[in-house]
Amino acid sequence: MKAIELEKAYDPKSFEDRIYNDWESKGYFKPSSDESSPVHCQCDKCQGNYTVVIPPPNVTGVLHMGHGLNNTLQDIVVRYHRMKGDNTLWVTGTDHAGIATQNVVERQLKKEGLTRNDLGREKFLERTWKVKEDHHNIIVKQQRKLGNSTDWERERFTYDEGLSKAVRDVFVTLYERGLMYKGNRLVNWCPRCGTALADDEVDHEDTAGAMYHLYYEYADGSGKIEVATTRPETFFGDTAVAVNPNDERYKSIVGKKIKLPLTGKEIPIIADEYVDMEFGTGMVKITPAHDPNDWEVGKRHNLEVINLLNPDGTLNENVPEKYRGLTCAKARALVIEDLTNAGLFKSEEKMNHSVGKCYRCKTVVEPYLSAQWFVKMKPMADKALEAWKKGEIVFYPRKWENTYEHWLTGIRDWCVSRQIWWGHRIPAWYCECGETIVSREDPDCCPKCGSKNLTQDPDVLDTWFSSWLWPFSTLGWPENTPDLQKFYPTTALVTAYDIIFFWVSRMIMAGLEFTGKAPFHDIYIHGLVRDKQGRKMSKSLGNGMDPLEIIDMYGADALKFTLGFMCAQGQDILIDKDSFKLGSRFCNKVWNASRYLLGNLEGRNLVPVCDEDLTELDLWIYARLNNAAKIAREALESYRYNDAASALMEFFWNEFCDWYVEATKINFKNGDDKEKDRQATVLMNILEESLRLLHPYIPFVTEEIYQKLPLAELVSTRKGKIITNSNYVGMLINAPYPEVVTERENDGIQERFDALKDLIAKVRAAKVDCGIDPAVKINIAIKTEKGSAAEVAKEKVEMIQLLAGVAKVEFVESKPASSIGTVGKGFEAFVLVDESINKEQLLSRFQKAMEKEQGYAKMSENKLNGNFAKHAPQNLVDEEKARLAESQKKIATLAAYIEELK
Repeated sequence: MKAIELEKAYDPKSFEDRIYNDWESKGYFKPSSDESSPVHCQCDKCQGNYTVVIPPPNVTGVLHMGHGLNNTLQDIVVRYHRMKGDNTLWVTGTDHAGIATQNVVERQLKKEGLTRNDLGREKFLERTWKVKEDHHNIIVKQQRKLGNSTDWERERFTYDEGLSKAVRDVFVTLYERGLMYKGNRLVNWCPRCGTALADDEVDHEDTAGAMYHLYYEYADGSGKIEVATTRPETFFGDTAVAVNPNDERYKSIVGKKIKLPLTGKEIPIIADEYVDMEFGTGMVKITPAHDPNDWEVGKRHNLEVINLLNPDGTLNENVPEKYRGLTCAKARALVIEDLTNAGLFKSEEKMNHSVGKCYRCKTVVEPYLSAQWFVKMKPMADKALEAWKKGEIVFYPRKWENTYEHWLTGIRDWCVSRQIWWGHRIPAWYCECGETIVSREDPDCCPKCGSKNLTQDPDVLDTWFSSWLWPFSTLGWPENTPDLQKFYPTTALVTAYDIIFFWVSRMIMAGLEFTGKAPFHDIYIHGLVRDKQGRKMSKSLGNGMDPLEIIDMYGADALKFTLGFMCAQGQDILIDKDSFKLGSRFCNKVWNASRYLLGNLEGRNLVPVCDEDLTELDLWIYARLNNAAKIAREALESYRYNDAASALMEFFWNEFCDWYVEATKINFKNGDDKEKDRQATVLMNILEESLRLLHPYIPFVTEEIYQKLPLAELVSTRKGKIITNSNYVGMLINAPYPEVVTERENDGIQERFDALKDLIAKVRAAKVDCGIDPAVKINIAIKTEKGSAAEVAKEKVEMIQLLAGVAKVEFVESKPASSIGTVGKGFEAFVLVDESINKEQLLSRFQKAMEKEQGYAKMSENKLNGNFAKHAPQNLVDEEKARLAESQKKIATLAAYIEELK
């Protein structure tokens, strides 16, 4: 047959887009149960469903490297399960991201000197839909470049018509079940966004501040007390001062009245166990409208609740006139000045304290009394905890189960209303008669009084209120669609740990509440992508990376393999642009090795090969292929991406290319045409199966090479149980993933070849130690232990000569004179210092190397015997001890070499 030519250089730009278009246009991203799938099948042979829903990216911008990691990890397992024979569906889509998207549009308007109120609700929403479309198009382009094998015809959006119907149905159902209510409660309020936030939408950051010590006077003029606060401007809302009922110091004053500074208003001293007797003076000012703990104290004692803030965060009419309209910061400065003048300010104590900030715009969040809609979470949280305890959901790694349990155990009601315009409008209407109508359809009139003068609630729902329905709403719920019947519950969720609260836990609660089933079984929680310094990537730090830039530099496969290789369970990934050279080098290796093998088919015939025709070398590589398939399968089933990637790289690069392919050159050099045809056939079969093994991690380059293989001819060559493969001829994306074949297991052969590889590696290392050019052929002697696996060396002399760079091999019973030895299991190998080696130069090299190593050892000893060992962190001390041990080992080896040469 003719040689098959691959381009000389690996150039992913020349084929990645073409291959992606082929996969998509031919329907390979569809589940096999779809009639339009090229592998449509409804038989019982399919192993089962494997369904994944993508964590929908926000339509606020473009994908960053965190998305690149998340999408890559999903694509790897989706491709694996598709090749495994599962009826595989990966649902894609985007999130409308209420507050975040509205912020983007409002920032645009601000540059134009406009506000959303200048446009009005309808025009503002038109503008926001345009932003959504622009960003959506960019996101989709990025996902295609990444190689996402998602079913694009099933793409969803959290604000599309179907999901909007699901959202409304859920709101009404919760209301009907008594799990949705509207109440006047203390909420987290973002003055910048002008909306309430849920507890988990508040980021707490250590911020420089102060503790202010103030005096409050008794109303009867009998003295004064001291209280401390970080927010002195809020004392206008104080409705009590609390002490602990067990505090002997204050039992006599409980019930007395205190006069609020600067106002003359009187408030009581109350007793409540919330107060910590050991903190400060043991007296705490209680401001129910502006502190969540004070809110609870206020409810217990039926205290007045006084809201001091306007929605924009300025002080309102409930404070003296001179402070009205001021921001909290300006009011604080003025209050301290006035208290000082009144002799009621004691001191200011600088400190760092935790301050809540909006997770989107980073504005300081205010506790704010407001009428909002809430979901009662505890009944649903109890079900979600029970599902976990029953094993209906499993976290990978398991450590995240503690986080899950902790959050659900202490869960509070979820504030779901938002005072913005972009999002699902709350399906509640108010009548002048006081009736509230919550309905799946827009009402025509009030069911109580018949009035048609109804006003819909202006607020929208938290963006997570649509996202928590994602696993089943994307499949058609609340309708009982064929997709919902076939693909729900889904199989796996792959997501980052920073949204366990926001999203993962809520999806489980929603799935159990509305479908009676957990929405997925496997929950793989991966780490975050950080820079090499361990910092989170962000615009402000300028350390972010665009996945498209990396793809442009190295190709999508290089990005995918690198991220998969570096993704260890429970760890963040620290990378920079150079990190992706790892994946690029591996893809180049696959390309160049394939190019060499295909190019050497010139004049060869692919022939039938039986198991009996396989050499010991062939049996060894099939055993290693089997081992790689076993590790990869087990690792991918439990989401150990790095373990699978490491096994694949070790097999293809080291065992297949560096050992097997190199060793087969002997057969092509010395064999007759029959042997050369046999060897070429075996090589093609192993290459074909290797490409299937590698495909989930590097899909583009493997597909490009796979389509060049003589697939039809190869099918007829497999005549055994070891040299066996499927009869599949088609695109690699749907080829069967390599099975673990019992007949390929052969511990005896693997032990023999492990010994042979060890011997060759040690001879190579000895050459390096001696400063001998790898291309220079040397003479060696080998002594083997009788009955050991190392006796294989006597049968593989030609392989040792080829792979170790040896001219002559001699087998001996004892150590030859004038030789440098190296030891392995069952053997000793000796580099003969004969006429092929300059003995004087070699001796000088060893002596200089020994002096250098002794210097290193001395430095380590001095550090370990001095202050370093006493004061340095233990990990650094351990590293220094390891360096010393390594130096001492090298010194002993060099000393032995020098003694031999002398």
